[in-house]
Amino acid sequence: MQTDFTEKQLQDPATQRSNQILRSCVHCGFCTATCPTYQVLGDELDSPRGRIYLIKDMLENERVPDEKTVKHIDRCLSCLACMTTCPSGVHYMHLVDHAREYIEQNYKRPLTDRLLRWVLAQILPYPTRFRWALIGAKLGRPFRFLMPDARLRAMLEMAPKHIPPVSRNDDPQRFAPKGAPKKRVALMTGCAQKALNTDINDATIRLLTRLGCEVVVAKGAGCCGALTHHMGKVADSHKAAAANIQAWTREIDGQGLDAVVINTSGCGTTVKDYGHMFRNEALAADAARVSAIAMDISELLVQLDLPGGQHKGMTVAYHAACSLQHGQKIKNHPKDLLKNAGFTVLEPSDSHLCCGSAGTYNLMQPEISGLLKQRKVRTLEAKNPDVIAAGNIGCMMQIGSATQIPILHTVELLDWSTGGPLPRAMQQGHEMGTAVPILR
Repeated sequence: MQTDFTEKQLQDPATQRSNQILRSCVHCGFCTATCPTYQVLGDELDSPRGRIYLIKDMLENERVPDEKTVKHIDRCLSCLACMTTCPSGVHYMHLVDHAREYIEQNYKRPLTDRLLRWVLAQILPYPTRFRWALIGAKLGRPFRFLMPDARLRAMLEMAPKHIPPVSRNDDPQRFAPKGAPKKRVALMTGCAQKALNTDINDATIRLLTRLGCEVVVAKGAGCCGALTHHMGKVADSHKAAAANIQAWTREIDGQGLDAVVINTSGCGTTVKDYGHMFRNEALAADAARVSAIAMDISELLVQLDLPGGQHKGMTVAYHAACSLQHGQKIKNHPKDLLKNAGFTVLEPSDSHLCCGSAGTYNLMQPEISGLLKQRKVRTLEAKNPDVIAAGNIGCMMQIGSATQIPILHTVELLDWSTGGPLPRAMQQGHEMGTAVPILR
């Protein structure tokens, strides 16, 4: 793609990067075949190629974003399926991130939109605030039909039936390995996950210590910054990311770390991008060090001696989170680990398509998100599995809200298969009458 940025414009590092990305696009349109919003809406401007044209025009002309441009960019899920499909290596993620930052700085949204985005940015990254908001949403859920805005109704509907108790495992501390130590790792406990599902971190700690890892929850680490980053709120996202970089760097420079382990793939994609996010800032070197050792939990587990063959006969429908398969290019590790543990792993049709969660997308774009959710749940249920497994809390909440089949994090099943407790979601499945076999 030919671009026409001025020398002055190219002095800005973000514009310089966007120029590189735009120039790599050859207009082939392969991305439209795997873009969820284009599949649902059929509008060229709701495809990556269409958005690229809008972004190019907006940035080159330094114009105030118009409502049309903002609408189509807001509709992007950042699922990054286009990056998996693209034969030219267009790094769409960095481009759309720059566009969102530009819109945040130059476009005045309607008052209701500004308030809604401010509320989400002030609640979701903070586990205690989020927990209180979930309690309020749970109480208000029966009255959701009174809400005039579909987005407000979506917020009330998001509240889980069961709000888990606080887990003290999320507090800064060290967990000693069982037996001979093999690795020392920092676990990112996250933010929303700590309010929505405390079992995932608990299972991760049990499993890693059982396999010989010393697990550290570093003081000062918290939200990865992804939720605000995808809203274009760069100051907020960089503040959260900087706190993590500093917390994990202290551990690296102290007793050392073999890995920063992340069990929420949306966070993992962002942490692995810290080196790029901070490339022109004082924390550039430390950010690059952190990104270099950041690992999804499945990446670490394939390096460890994980026992297998415990639960043959149980069928697991594996949902590939977009941030894992497209953002981090991790496709086989979770499935191989589950198979090695003895589970029969099934994959739904169109497994490359997003479930519609995408951070705050299911709250900000509930209609499109709802269509994608129905499509995803339909393909998963068609496999008639005993349980559904995924590697991202957002996907788990999205899919779990529309099916009676228990949905668990992959690490919960692996923990159970190696001596951990029966996952809570499976216990609740039995209580609700869902047929989930208890295999010994």
